[in-house]
Amino acid sequence: MTIPNRITLDDLSSMSIDELIALSGEQLALAEDEACERLRAAKTLYDWIAGAIALKYGEQAQAARRAEGKDTGTIRLQDGPVTVVADLPKRVDWDQAMLAGLVERIRADGADPADYVDFAFSVPERKYTAWPTDIRQEFEPARTVRTGKPKFRLLLGEEAR
Repeated sequence: MTIPNRITLDDLSSMSIDELIALSGEQLALAEDEACERLRAAKTLYDWIAGAIALKYGEQAQAARRAEGKDTGTIRLQDGPVTVVADLPKRVDWDQAMLAGLVERIRADGADPADYVDFAFSVPERKYTAWPTDIRQEFEPARTVRTGKPKFRLLLGEEAR
């Protein structure tokens, strides 16, 4: 199969993975740029539509939640044959310094703070690598390193920075 220098995304969708791998770096870079541009355009359009939907139904949803005595959560609205599911999730943040003080108060009163709060420990990697070797060795059995998904960027006509 002869592949023109400028391959289209429609061409790519019907190619096997072996055919894709056989493309030149330039062809892959051009295809990646085009796919990214289409993705950005689709995301912009989606955001525009989602904004219109929020403007159209936002006040109705807020009124329906108030009528149900709710500040957050999911409610359903009807607009002709369309059911609008409007969700306003609850996000809770806790003041960590204040919680630490409350945990100490609970402990001082003789109660177990674990009955009231969950604890999670973490070690920032930059702190870990700055520790002396003997301290790092103590923590080593508690440390697991996993890798993420590999990522590649193809820059056409530019040098990597």
